[in-house]
Amino acid sequence: MDLSIALIILLGLGADYLFKRIKLPGLIGMLIIGVLAGPYVLNLMSPDMMKVSGDFRKIALIVILLRAGFELRRDTLNRVGRTALLLSAVPAVFEIAAVTWFAPRLLGISYIEAAILGSILGAVSPAVVVPLMIDFMDRGRGAKKGIPTLILAASSVDDVFVIVLFTIFLGMYGGGQVNIWAKLAEIPVSITLGILIGLIPGYFLYRLFEKYDWRPPKRTLIVLGVSIVLTWIEKKCEGHVPIASLLGVMAIGFIILEKSEPIAHIMSQKLKKLWVFAELLLFVLVGAQVNIHVALDAGFMGSLVILIGLVFRSIGTYLCLMGTPLTQKERLFTIVSYIPKATVQAAIGAVPLAYGVASGDVILAVAVLSILLTAPIGAVGIMFLGERILDYGAKSPYKFKELRRKLELPRVGERIRCRKDGSLWKVIEEREIWLEEQNGKKGLEHPVPAIELRLWREEKDIEPGRGQTTYRIYKQGDPPFTAEWEIIYDW
Repeated sequence: MDLSIALIILLGLGADYLFKRIKLPGLIGMLIIGVLAGPYVLNLMSPDMMKVSGDFRKIALIVILLRAGFELRRDTLNRVGRTALLLSAVPAVFEIAAVTWFAPRLLGISYIEAAILGSILGAVSPAVVVPLMIDFMDRGRGAKKGIPTLILAASSVDDVFVIVLFTIFLGMYGGGQVNIWAKLAEIPVSITLGILIGLIPGYFLYRLFEKYDWRPPKRTLIVLGVSIVLTWIEKKCEGHVPIASLLGVMAIGFIILEKSEPIAHIMSQKLKKLWVFAELLLFVLVGAQVNIHVALDAGFMGSLVILIGLVFRSIGTYLCLMGTPLTQKERLFTIVSYIPKATVQAAIGAVPLAYGVASGDVILAVAVLSILLTAPIGAVGIMFLGERILDYGAKSPYKFKELRRKLELPRVGERIRCRKDGSLWKVIEEREIWLEEQNGKKGLEHPVPAIELRLWREEKDIEPGRGQTTYRIYKQGDPPFTAEWEIIYDW
């Protein structure tokens, strides 16, 4: 298995580099490497690696969903809430209905089998969509109208809705008694419980991090460990209580951001570094699950079913966006962002075949083909349109975020030591400001983002709020904060 991990790292990074050189998303290269190195083509992956592939992919997905949670601001969610709720269900219903109607005529399967196929195809892939949306959010793209947040939130709930419908149709095929209304009731229950099991530990983690000034990597690992436990709880409760644990993972990030933005941003930056490795695992291993021979069996008719489903899905997405302030181009971007399929299709595509569905082989073939067709096309479309359509915002707060990262600035509440004289200080105030600087070439003034820190000197018998304080202003081009100061942690 050690050689398999080495191959994932080396080949995945190489593919990522090559595809970015030709202005394509690196994840496409990783998916292709996974397909080629997987057991169905060159068989370079060890059997042990394929056995634990599902666990690795889940951990990688947790990393990116945690990052998503640390980017979800309440004010933005309030703005996009209603539209996100519609997008989480309506486009999937349109796609499932279209596949259910056309698949029997094109593939020669029954209507209930077509409904099962539609419910597999109806899920958008958070593994593809979420990283791309976070990249836009990191750069402030679409910040004015919260478009990346809208797509990120809707795509996460979309999977919950679709998987419940999948279990309903699969149960109906088996001929057993299926209480459809009870199953549909599982959707809000699953979402609510998922959010709750994230908010509660998220709040306690925030209180813990406020009390103990631990190093950011250790805080991040604790949050990651708690998130993995949430997915374990979902698995243990399966069949008894429905829980959407991945929504809980996002809720942990959301509540920590809500309660302490400094802590949230620090952990988000650590997760950003961890994502470099997690991204390789996720996309290479998703590609390794793809049986390209099975996909080829789906042929032209399978591709036509996928295309028809996407057309109807796009209609449903457009209807959800009516009445919103989004322009026609922004609506087009949202429609394209709802195209990629990968995660759910790889996870449940083979379930009907194992369940004994007569056309299970056909369903699996179309599901695999949908990954090969839509993941690359959707990713390219998102990147291409996003760069041309999404706004930057006049003075995006993300400039401050990037500045803070580059200068390695501390957050409010953190203790620091002066390297020059060894004195101890505490950051008690932080302010984002704009400095007017002259343009050397034209002599014109232009605004430059800067961060002003207020520091309080710690001395014996001096209460906080009294004693010596000083101000420091940091802007682009300044040396890193850690050149003059050392950030002190308890652990």
